[in-house]
Amino acid sequence: MKEEKVYQMEFSRIYPLLLNKVERKGRTREELDKVIGWLTGYGREELERLLRESVSCAQFFEQAPRWNENWEKITGVVCGARVEEIQAPLMRRIRCLDKLVDELAGGKPLEKVLRG
Repeated sequence: MKEEKVYQMEFSRIYPLLLNKVERKGRTREELDKVIGWLTGYGREELERLLRESVSCAQFFEQAPRWNENWEKITGVVCGARVEEIQAPLMRRIRCLDKLVDELAGGKPLEKVLRG
């Protein structure tokens, strides 16, 4: 199986891209962190620690403390692929975060992004 480049990228290099995307659309870091926490179970302090360390994207997602029970209900298209049809479990989880960030940046209310 082909190893995706994104798996090896440091999450601390990806996070600013996600943050920039939501802030350009008037959303906040707190909202982004809430979305990440909802999906992965990382708390604010733990997320800050991981951003200071050299944690790969794969490690970030594989070591997530608690996946939200509703993560598999995230559907839609992101990066040209249907999230629910992605076969590689790690890539599907990465794309779920992408989808949530897209929804947040798109102006969807936080409660709806968090499937509340």
